[in-house]
Amino acid sequence: MAQNVSFVLLAEFDIDVGAILSRQFPTPLGTDEQLLASLMLPDGAEKQSEDWTIFLLNQTPLNTVDPLFSDSPERDSFDRRSSTDDTRDMLYVLNLVRTKHDTSVRRGAIVKAMAICTHYPFIQIFKPVLLMALDDYFSDPTIECLERLYDSINAMDLSRAPQLSRSEKLIMRVSERKDVFIEKFATPRLGSNVDLRAISSQSSLNHESGSEEALAVRSRTTSMTSSASESSTSGDGGSAVWMGEDHRRPDIRDLRRGRSPELPPKRTPGVNGWRESRFFTHKERPSSNDSHARHIPPIKDTHYYETSISFKNITLPIRLPLFTFDDEIGEYSMIRLIQTFSTPGATVIGPLHPHLHTNGILTHPIILLFNALVTAKRIIFLGYGKPAGLVADFVLAACALGSGCGCVLRGFPERVFPYANLLSKDIFESVSGFIAGVTNPVFEQAGKWDVLCNIETGRILVNRDIQTPSLPANFPSPPAFFSRPGSTLKPEGSLSSDEDFGKAPGQTPSIASVQRNDFAAKADNADNVFMEDIMAAISLHYGETMIRARFTEYLQRFVRLASRYEEDTMGSTSIGFPSQPYTESEPGEFGLLGTGLVFLDDLAGARELQMNASRIEGWRRTRSYDYYRKDFRAYLETNAIQGFDLAHQIGRLRNAKNMADGEMDLIVRTLVERVRSYEQVVEVLSHFPPHAGGLLPLTFGLFHQQEPIRDIVVEVLDTFRSYPIGYQFLQSLNAFHRYAYVRQAHARQERMAMSIGSIGANNGIGTHNLFPPPWTGNTQQVRTPSNRSETSLGAG
Repeated sequence: MAQNVSFVLLAEFDIDVGAILSRQFPTPLGTDEQLLASLMLPDGAEKQSEDWTIFLLNQTPLNTVDPLFSDSPERDSFDRRSSTDDTRDMLYVLNLVRTKHDTSVRRGAIVKAMAICTHYPFIQIFKPVLLMALDDYFSDPTIECLERLYDSINAMDLSRAPQLSRSEKLIMRVSERKDVFIEKFATPRLGSNVDLRAISSQSSLNHESGSEEALAVRSRTTSMTSSASESSTSGDGGSAVWMGEDHRRPDIRDLRRGRSPELPPKRTPGVNGWRESRFFTHKERPSSNDSHARHIPPIKDTHYYETSISFKNITLPIRLPLFTFDDEIGEYSMIRLIQTFSTPGATVIGPLHPHLHTNGILTHPIILLFNALVTAKRIIFLGYGKPAGLVADFVLAACALGSGCGCVLRGFPERVFPYANLLSKDIFESVSGFIAGVTNPVFEQAGKWDVLCNIETGRILVNRDIQTPSLPANFPSPPAFFSRPGSTLKPEGSLSSDEDFGKAPGQTPSIASVQRNDFAAKADNADNVFMEDIMAAISLHYGETMIRARFTEYLQRFVRLASRYEEDTMGSTSIGFPSQPYTESEPGEFGLLGTGLVFLDDLAGARELQMNASRIEGWRRTRSYDYYRKDFRAYLETNAIQGFDLAHQIGRLRNAKNMADGEMDLIVRTLVERVRSYEQVVEVLSHFPPHAGGLLPLTFGLFHQQEPIRDIVVEVLDTFRSYPIGYQFLQSLNAFHRYAYVRQAHARQERMAMSIGSIGANNGIGTHNLFPPPWTGNTQQVRTPSNRSETSLGAG
């Protein structure tokens, strides 16, 4: 039996003794029972009819489960925890405490709490069964109740749950499609045949249009499928791009009426002419041993794996999230965290600190909290008189804020204490950079914290005795980044303040200007502009998915910025690619792609590095930095795409003001050559989230002034179209870009078909090129606008 849950605990309040841990199943945990009881019965629990608390075990020697009693089963195949040696085997504890008023007992109330301990961070899925189990224990307070709960949860079957890679999770968590990665749910079944492309197409049609229009388009799609299937079986080669029943190109009037051209099923050139790809139509019959012949059960939303728990003959539906990462614990609301500390009454009180106040006194409270999280400051969330579950929600949201929702940094579960009290004070205070949630105001008076966030008032306090960091020997004031070959940054001495712009490069500014620059406050600071965008998105009712994605991208840029900072101050970096611009090539040869972080311009890059220098130094002293350095080393060794900095190329496509034709040609040509397998395609697509325009930065290449570049972009999109997820990304393009792709792909297919015919006529020796030649670097080359060339117009 898979160990979905390791222990079940029962605590109750005794008026004479206090909180006691009365039952443990199947074995004792071997840790302090009084501590467990106090965590399960939080302060003020008698004032709440019901409350949830969350805490973790195995964080420190003081709360570690005795190995003699700890379960050590072979982990279920769905266990997605990191396998690195430095990852601790955390136990996540979900606790439900309930108060029932009863005049027949002393103090007039009965308080009991039941908790489960699991190795899965998505503990919220167990809430329904825990509610039923505690009701069961109130009516039948025996050990058999705990045993039933233990057996019921461990009987939950997760063996068929899809296991997604990191890139697949990144795509899924920002996608609103209900059928994303639907092929992952397919189960092999001989003799069955499912068109995954048709499933995705029908799903999008139902989402985008009314039922009548969807039925009409589906009927047209069925006709296209039948026609093309017959064409492919007749041996005439068919068409790589289906345009309609008679294979004509889409009418532009259809676009004006709001009709979007349907994307074609993928075909690729084979040895004997054209062969069908992995997508099968309803008329095709693959062999029984074909790995693509699969049965897909009805699925409401592929973001979740639907299973069930049977408790006392009652079946409870369970929806298991497939897009979460290991450092993302339970349910939380990042929007509530942001709104609480962004109200007009939200203030920051305390001394200025270089790690925290990256914009002086105008540093936004959420940005200050982010700085405190990434630099491993001691943080307390105080909710006096608030439910412990509410305080825990703020703590978990803060961890997601600092870790990029678990997508970027890790190590936060080691130092997070969603609910803590006076008995656990010694435990969390022994952890460097703890993040704790409390309801007792005594912690504020004790002062053993660096940053205190009051969730009732929205006020953030910086401890007046917070330790000021010592600057490293190679850290100038202000940071005057070392020049290096190929560096695009100017000496920072000319950027330290308004008065320093006239100084010579490398000239040391005065102490007064350094002090003023360290905590310079600007209303148009980049962080303040970012928070204005976030608040605007919240006011426009954007959901949790969008807000989390924006902060994930914010942290990803911070990490890449830290890599650039290391390179400029120390000469090399171990957490990123070295920064090099694109290098032009000699005529007839390829250039060299750029690497590293992309800045809008040199001046903006210098200012951004200067603004982040102090908090980067703070992060470099933390354990999460050490984890990231190891993760980046592993990424370089195991990454599906090797040999170039993918993030840099996409950043150039998205943000470059003036990109050389040779660079554009080399980027898309590299994608064609290096991106072929499913894992490689998924990794590329993970860098094109829908909220950032999807594939638009790439599909703008369909309108490039050079026809060879347009053809290479078509080939890249053809590779994406070979896989269901790539097909879905192409479906999300606007009608104008979809039409451009379909039109150019059709023309390119016709040229390739003619080339294959010429090769056959010449006994394998032909003069036609199947693919366009590389960029020659000749600025005098004739440029052919995409709407004027003969090929673009379909003349072949």
